[in-house]
Amino acid sequence: MEHSKCSLEMLQELGLKSVDELFADIPKDVRSGGLRLPEGMSELDLKRSLETMLSSNRHAESMLNFLGAGIYHHYIPSAVKMIVGRSEFITSYTPYQPEISQGMLQALFEYQSYIAELTGMDVVNSSMYDASTALGEAVLMSTRISGGGTFLLSRAISPERRRVAELYAKGADIRLVDVDFDRARGSIDLNDLTSKLKDGVSGFYFETPNFFGVIESQASEIKGLLDKRTMVVGVNPMSLAILRPPGDLGADIVIGDAQVFGTPMSFGGPTIGLFGCRPEHVRKMPGRIIGMTTDIEGRTAYCMTLQTREQHIRRSKATSNICTNEALLAVAAAAYLSVVGRTGLREIAATNVRNMRSLSSRIDSIPGFQAPLFKGAHFNEFIVRSEKSPSQIHKALLTKEIHGGLVLADMFPELGNSTLYATTEMHTREDHDRLLGALEGMR
Repeated sequence: MEHSKCSLEMLQELGLKSVDELFADIPKDVRSGGLRLPEGMSELDLKRSLETMLSSNRHAESMLNFLGAGIYHHYIPSAVKMIVGRSEFITSYTPYQPEISQGMLQALFEYQSYIAELTGMDVVNSSMYDASTALGEAVLMSTRISGGGTFLLSRAISPERRRVAELYAKGADIRLVDVDFDRARGSIDLNDLTSKLKDGVSGFYFETPNFFGVIESQASEIKGLLDKRTMVVGVNPMSLAILRPPGDLGADIVIGDAQVFGTPMSFGGPTIGLFGCRPEHVRKMPGRIIGMTTDIEGRTAYCMTLQTREQHIRRSKATSNICTNEALLAVAAAAYLSVVGRTGLREIAATNVRNMRSLSSRIDSIPGFQAPLFKGAHFNEFIVRSEKSPSQIHKALLTKEIHGGLVLADMFPELGNSTLYATTEMHTREDHDRLLGALEGMR
């Protein structure tokens, strides 16, 4: 039946003669005047038109990209995309009778197991929204564990991540206090930390590697200074393939972003926050935990062991309202880790370190550039200081189809003309040569 005939029958049923009569109650002076739509197009012409429109976009595959700062360009095996694209996983919503979906629960259980092994933590939940919300939840959890109304944060973290933590802390009436970083090494300033460990401080958060790419080498000293206060450690989980796990360093809570395991950059999100803790704190932990059990016939089965959200228990007893969150991305992370394996993950992480060392030393050899800015060990990011304006350098690189690093002038003005560069296994020697050639032309 044609649309015009359908519309006519509906109008007749309503006792109306035209569409104008249908909207007669709306004053003419407030009507939009109709939609300015072009003439109709065939599907083929529409596809061509959209492709032309989209071709003006710049993406990581069309230009060289050295951005990082929390979102990283890593290779995603095709098997991972195939697995998460299966209809058994990519559903419209999480089931409210989850035990029926044993495959999904098992995949989430495997994700928890992988992250627990990497972080060295006994308990890991089945994901948070991202690393920023995981930090906010960690601030609240630290207060539940240790008491007090003050929480310390390293300054060497993403300012955006800190703002999210501020929103969480404000509602709970928790005061956040910054701990400075050492200007030479880029790691925690232990003297500043010591001076701020006063009564009422519940815990301290730092990252390794931190926002500057520096690996924190003083974790044991920090743990000793904190005494019974909570030590919260933020990680890039890719680095844990070659670095000592934070659980072995004494961390009480570990957070991070598992975007590096099988999730594309996607203009900055969605990503997947990881969250782990020691077993004695599990009842104060946010999110959901998938457990292994047996059914009435003795077969292995999976269930939601703990789900302390306000929809499942009394709001006054709930630890968080984070619920459905990033289950599909957790499946992607489990699939990624299964596909690349222990040896593959270690090689990817080692390649990141090699690329960082090679690129930073080659940039440092160019007159007018200093890299890395800090003396501490790095993973796959480092700061470049330049004599020329980083913004001007960045604009010049864009004209050469190169997306340089993140300009830090607004975030950390005390670092001067500084830019944060990231390099991963996606960069080849030729990619580095291209960047270096462009930078040499800007001396």
